[in-house]
Amino acid sequence: MAKKDITDSLTFLGNAQITIMKKRILVAPLNWGIGHATRCIPIIHALIANGFEPVIASDGQALQLLSKEFEQLTFITLPAYNVKYSKSKQWFKWHMLLQLPKIRKAIRKEHALVDQIILDYDIQGIISDNRMGVNSKRVPSVFITHQLNVMSGSTTALSTFFHDRYLNKFDACWIPDFENTPNLSGKLGHDFKPKGLQLHYIGPLSRLEKEALKPKYDLMVLLSGPEPQRTLLEEQLLSDLINYKGKVVFVRGKIEAEQTVMHETPFTIYNFMQTEELQNAINRSQLIISRSGYTTIMDLAKLGKQAFFIPTPGQFEQEYLANYLDKNGTIASCSQSAFTLDQLDRVTNYSGFKSFENTIDFTHLFSLFQA
Repeated sequence: MAKKDITDSLTFLGNAQITIMKKRILVAPLNWGIGHATRCIPIIHALIANGFEPVIASDGQALQLLSKEFEQLTFITLPAYNVKYSKSKQWFKWHMLLQLPKIRKAIRKEHALVDQIILDYDIQGIISDNRMGVNSKRVPSVFITHQLNVMSGSTTALSTFFHDRYLNKFDACWIPDFENTPNLSGKLGHDFKPKGLQLHYIGPLSRLEKEALKPKYDLMVLLSGPEPQRTLLEEQLLSDLINYKGKVVFVRGKIEAEQTVMHETPFTIYNFMQTEELQNAINRSQLIISRSGYTTIMDLAKLGKQAFFIPTPGQFEQEYLANYLDKNGTIASCSQSAFTLDQLDRVTNYSGFKSFENTIDFTHLFSLFQA
């Protein structure tokens, strides 16, 4: 890790030259799909606009994505959790539970590394999006999550208890949702309030902006999330939608060195899109098929889109969110095994998302780092 000094400005007072250094804030999203990384994008932009210098720490695709979006910033690789996922919904939870010792070891390693990063890079504050070990008693530490209740089926109370123990190592928690109804996260972000922790409902986070553009695509498939389920859904949808009557833009959600584009009727297939291109494509699509990950929900809600959700099998959080939005008549959904092209006929019975305006008071939130 090479230390990087960036000067904000040089101010001349008479013959004296004063060097003003920006405060460095460590931003560390979890590499669990790309959702945690993408919802950090507006925070990183806000830090820059407010005179801070973000330093980005993560691993895998999350780090790759942010390095493409912010080439001018400093990037640090953190220990990977290396979570492996079951192909079977039945074994998903138990497969995850068996990996808890490995995850806890990675959390301890990243926590030990953070103290050294603070010294090497003169870090003045931390914003961690679901990385449990990225906190320090030396500097103000913020945790971002939409899950105060950690859904895990019959073990929800236990998983929430352990999550709360990690949360209380931070100084504040930012919840990217509205505090009152209507909201996007339901009981995930509202029915449990950790004691002794500052909670701030900051409103949904999205890097995208609504634009009034002429429709180009009848359907957009927007994939993301962990393997092998991402690939399994990709293969299923390419097969199921081959006879779809309309134009389909298909974003595979694989962050690679170069963007690739293939044309196979009725599909235009991208391996990934960066922010501006993705914003344009979603705004110009009539219907979105995607996982019910919370970052995707925030993006589609911001743009006021109609969608169809297929939650990742065994991921209780996504299954809850899909069911929550289906039951209140907002977005249709079904399980991965139940999906067929005919399921899309149900969409007309749902309202879709209503576009919202959410102005986050970042100046107030960042005041934690000004002390």
